[in-house]
Amino acid sequence: MTNIDKRQAKNKKNRGAAKIIALANQKGGVGKSTTAMNLSSALAMSGKRVLLVDADPQGNASSGLGINSREQAHHLYHCLIGEVSTDQAICSIKDHDCLDLVPTHIDLIGVEIELVSAPKREEFMTRALRTVKNKYDYIFIDCPPSLGLLTINALTAADSVIIPMQCEYFALEGLSQLVRTIRLVKNSYNKRLVIEGLLLTMHDRRNRLTFQVAKEIREHFQGTVYDMVIPRNVRLSESPSHGRSVLTYAPESVGALSYLNLAKEFLKRQRA
Repeated sequence: MTNIDKRQAKNKKNRGAAKIIALANQKGGVGKSTTAMNLSSALAMSGKRVLLVDADPQGNASSGLGINSREQAHHLYHCLIGEVSTDQAICSIKDHDCLDLVPTHIDLIGVEIELVSAPKREEFMTRALRTVKNKYDYIFIDCPPSLGLLTINALTAADSVIIPMQCEYFALEGLSQLVRTIRLVKNSYNKRLVIEGLLLTMHDRRNRLTFQVAKEIREHFQGTVYDMVIPRNVRLSESPSHGRSVLTYAPESVGALSYLNLAKEFLKRQRA
């Protein structure tokens, strides 16, 4: 019996299909992969069964959790093209009994070209996740920093979207385009898709502009922005280089406590 099978056997109670949440922003460097890794880790630590799908060919979420994609026999690319089932690509994460990962590979760059002329090309992610939905409470998809076919696939498969946003002057730049894309996917492919929340990241209390940007975002998106704000934190930046989430690398750090509090707020919203 594999480690994954053992963890699944611990709790045979049927909790229903997982809620699928895409983390998306076409701007790079906004803390998207950091949030995917650490929010998934925090929820897993609370006892939730979580699967993180690394849909970004850069593979930051995979390497950040200690998985070397080049050493894996299968990864997301193989799942999307139907070469293997998603179960065969799942990796367990060290120090996290309830967290699994579908790693990515640089080969994923080619999937947009290969699938561009395929019928129902927006549904490949939906099909790939269909066989594992009942094994988890939450499935997070870390999207690439673009609005290409991979992101469209993630949004089509998802129930909701979390949008990480950096607290800087250009934070709102491009957001309207992302919102239009979400609306397009909702109208054309996925009627249930909603914005789960906007998450303010890289908050610097020493910078007055940070507070002004945060205030403006909250005014524009009342009731949608998470109360918890993720600060700039050295431990958050260091932990991926050690192949660990900040919650196991530096559990007492401000970064770790911030994501634990974000997980609590996230779960509170699910019960509301």
